[in-house]
Amino acid sequence: MASRLDKNYLNTLNNLKDKIKLARLRAGYTVNIQLLQLYWEIGNTILLQRQKEGWGTNVVGRLAKDLRSEFPDMKGLSQRNLVYMQTFAGAWTANTFTQQAVAKLRGKQIINQITQQAVAQFGLQGGLQPLIAKLPWGHHVVILDKLETTEERLFYIKKCIDNGWSRSTLMLQIESKLHKRQGKAITNFDNTLPPAQSDLAKETFKNPYLFDFLNIGEEVQEREMEKVLLQHIKKFLLELGRGFAYVGNQFNIPVAEDDYFLDLLFYNYHLHCFIVFELKIGKFKPEYAGKLNFYINTVDEQVKGREDKSTIGVLLCKTSNHTTVKYALKGIKTPMGVADYEFAKALPKNIKTELPSIEELEAVFKAKAKKTEQPLSKKVKKIQKVLHKSKNKNNRRRKGR
Repeated sequence: MASRLDKNYLNTLNNLKDKIKLARLRAGYTVNIQLLQLYWEIGNTILLQRQKEGWGTNVVGRLAKDLRSEFPDMKGLSQRNLVYMQTFAGAWTANTFTQQAVAKLRGKQIINQITQQAVAQFGLQGGLQPLIAKLPWGHHVVILDKLETTEERLFYIKKCIDNGWSRSTLMLQIESKLHKRQGKAITNFDNTLPPAQSDLAKETFKNPYLFDFLNIGEEVQEREMEKVLLQHIKKFLLELGRGFAYVGNQFNIPVAEDDYFLDLLFYNYHLHCFIVFELKIGKFKPEYAGKLNFYINTVDEQVKGREDKSTIGVLLCKTSNHTTVKYALKGIKTPMGVADYEFAKALPKNIKTELPSIEELEAVFKAKAKKTEQPLSKKVKKIQKVLHKSKNKNNRRRKGR
């Protein structure tokens, strides 16, 4: 009897916990909407007063001071934040957020959720557009700060909501110019996938992929690059984008009496298919497409399940000649794409030549110590040690070559 009561109690407790969590989430969302609505109204009021009364920076500063005096326990009423509110209201009004902009973006499948009715209401009847209201204020500040056009801002708002990006991740993606890379891979998807899946697949892949989190140079070998990518799998998945799940590397697929190994195999749960990534150092060669086609067909036969859609292959290499890539993909019946990748950019040669050498830095330290007739400090000695270590490492590399 006691065990039945305990079980019933635990079930009831868990149900109540779920209800409380859901209510808190709803409350948080409601609070965010109300806060954004208030900020928009404050910003819009400032904009109107600027137009009517010629309000300037000094008046906005006075307004911030008076509001903080009246509401000392309320955060976010600084002069700087009031300026952001003004920008926020100016960015999302009926004049700037036009039906034409939405139609253009819908054609690119970036913000399908936005309706013309919501656009007409936003900023006129005080109702925040649902997509805008889902993002915290801190994210809006970053977007308003870093981006100029409505199209770019909406792109990153949608990406934040879809992927749950933190502010730091949002800044990283903006700095990497994701909006210019997304959907830019060279593909044959139009001819090999159904229209709906083709559009989604094209938006899934980028060109180029940025591997600046890898501490390697252009002379890296393919297997070494693969190994380092796996050591940074979280960052690699972030660069790949939403929906990718890692399956394996050097994935074995036996065919007849031979064994073949895929560089990297992923599954994308939005596309509902396996993704084969092949890494190549150097420029694209037409024969790479034939090999990738073979891998795709083999995965379809040996790995793909009944519910999975056609496997997609992506070749990562240098794609300077787009015409060669298009010719190579033409006529291939399996879906595949080709995309470039970039490492962290090295220092320009003219800057390198202007930097002091290790020997020059040491000479400066020694001269300074001699002038003051004092022994080198621990900090300077530590710097010298690091410099010597770097010098020896460079010498070993030169000998290895």
